[in-house]
Amino acid sequence: MRVLVVEDDEGLGNEVVAGLRSAGFAVDLAYRLADADLKIAVNTYDVLVVDRGLPDGDGLHLVAAQRAAGQRVPVLMLTARDGLADRIAGFEHGADDYLVKPFALPELAARVRALSRRREHPAPARLVLGDIDIDLPRRRVQRAGILRSLTPKEFAVLELLATRAGSVVSRTELIECCWDEMAEPASNVVDAVIAQLRRKLGPPQVIETVRGTGFMIGSAPSAR
Repeated sequence: MRVLVVEDDEGLGNEVVAGLRSAGFAVDLAYRLADADLKIAVNTYDVLVVDRGLPDGDGLHLVAAQRAAGQRVPVLMLTARDGLADRIAGFEHGADDYLVKPFALPELAARVRALSRRREHPAPARLVLGDIDIDLPRRRVQRAGILRSLTPKEFAVLELLATRAGSVVSRTELIECCWDEMAEPASNVVDAVIAQLRRKLGPPQVIETVRGTGFMIGSAPSAR
């Protein structure tokens, strides 16, 4: 899942980005509304985390503009404005959640993950591919009943391949969905993560390489 954080405080913004990345999200950061508009125009995000007091305006204007354009990406307002009127204004402008500063990073990550499940086509709680059981909310993977320890990035790649089972997912799509704008598309980072996944999941291999195109998991999962 890819998240855009709009926060003008550089220190807090970097802390939020680091916390969300450690929770398995791909995260981009914008310091101004104009920067956020540009990133939204060229990238697809699963959740927006937006501050209100930005150098070039109120973050609510970004939310209202997204809603006016018909965009339904979930939005969490992350702000020090904790008055009842402020919270009501956030929801009236189209925000889906409102978290007041100071906050705990684990709670922010949990709220972002909950919002991502409210998309128009929400992901099921579990995906089962043969003897592989993927528990999405708990971020756990078992194969043949044995828990496999995956890094957040490995889990993100497996989740995307599993939800797209039966279809080829290109390296570009994997980078766009599972990494952020700091990733280097020309590197072999995708191949390295795929190799680690194959090793950790063990035989028989379920992730196929489609030469010159990308990767796929051949059989469609059953959702639970």
